[in-house]
Amino acid sequence: MNTKINTIANDIESVYKQLLNASFEIHKSLGPGLLENAYEECLVYELKNRGIKVERQKGLPLIYKDVQLETGYRIDLLVEDEIVVELKVCESLTDVHLAQILTYMKLSECKLGLLINFNVKYLKQGIKRVIL
Repeated sequence: MNTKINTIANDIESVYKQLLNASFEIHKSLGPGLLENAYEECLVYELKNRGIKVERQKGLPLIYKDVQLETGYRIDLLVEDEIVVELKVCESLTDVHLAQILTYMKLSECKLGLLINFNVKYLKQGIKRVIL
């Protein structure tokens, strides 16, 4: 059983690395300054071309006292049903952005998240890996 868990973890890590590589490729090609949805569209394109399952603007219900509330929460990208990706185009990532992705991760029961701010000179400055 431990081997199966390690295999799954390795698969998720492999997808995560491909996600990072695609993000760097997009940023290198386009640079900062575009709207968030442009980067989102490019990332979806790159991931699908790599054979990676990706859902765009995935709705998240909120369960409160056994009632499902449609509150309008949407994950920018859900990759392989395991990784929450939130894209930003802002001056810098803040605690509010971190709180947002943590909330989405809890609601979707995903343990791995990636927060990407494309509005930076060097993308490595705009990436935050988040683990629950």
